[in-house]
Amino acid sequence: VQLQASGGGLVQPGGSLRLSCTVSGGIWSINAMKWYRQVPGKERELVAGFAIAGSVTHIADSVKGRFTIFRDYGNNAGYLDMTNLKVEDTAVYYCDADQGQDSYWGQGTQVTVSS
Repeated sequence: VQLQASGGGLVQPGGSLRLSCTVSGGIWSINAMKWYRQVPGKERELVAGFAIAGSVTHIADSVKGRFTIFRDYGNNAGYLDMTNLKVEDTAVYYCDADQGQDSYWGQGTQVTVSS
């Protein structure tokens, strides 16, 4: 399983970004996908996640109401829609895919929220 994350960038406070994570081999090859973020000097934070089958999703309290996670089976990808971005959302964002007891990580994508 290989993951390709993209969509990061520089945005002003209040702006929006969509991160994508494409799964080689097809999204049905994994059980779940999660988005994490990390700021230098701090622990990696789980932002959102979903199970590939079914409707189980998770959104961290810190982003609830602003971030949405969804999957696109046709494009073999998961997405993280981020709206009303705040300076404190600045971080490197990573996608992670679970396949059985194994986890696979995509490369990080930098999100910078600054005026």
